[in-house]
Amino acid sequence: MANTDLTALTGDYTIDASHSTIGFTVRHAMVTNVKGKFDEFSGSLHLDGSNPSASTASIDVKMDSIDTGSEDRDGHLKSADFFKTDEFPTMTFRSTKAEALGDEDYRITGDLTILGTTKPLTIDLEFNGAAKDPFGNERVGFEGKAEIKRSEWGLTWNAALETGGVLVSDKIKLHFDISAIKNA
Repeated sequence: MANTDLTALTGDYTIDASHSTIGFTVRHAMVTNVKGKFDEFSGSLHLDGSNPSASTASIDVKMDSIDTGSEDRDGHLKSADFFKTDEFPTMTFRSTKAEALGDEDYRITGDLTILGTTKPLTIDLEFNGAAKDPFGNERVGFEGKAEIKRSEWGLTWNAALETGGVLVSDKIKLHFDISAIKNA
């Protein structure tokens, strides 16, 4: 949605989890990609249309809600080998910096906490537009992507393959489709 008047969008928003996705892609057995998502999360945005650098984001993800389409794999990911969801039930993101890159492109940097370890994460975002939905809600939409090395957060479980390489890649591609509703 080009040439949007961003000043009109200034305000506080709540992420609409039922119309948003927080997902990931990981290379498996060196030959294919496995995709997954988190079904339960909440978050808020503060958008400052006249000064995008004053915008903020905060997201909390319930780690037990991981869904890769396989109950066995999801159970393994929740276990002590990976996310230790009994001990660390939530993954969080708290923005520390926002910047407008031009056109509809933005970058948000913040602190991502997984397994009690906090590291910086930069997410490239594309503003998808704003609209009033049939229920009178003012909505904004963003698509985002980022890459992390899971080992930097202590996610190091793996298995060697006979043919060389490992079962699970260290690089994880994160993707976000966010719809947020302006608070009344």
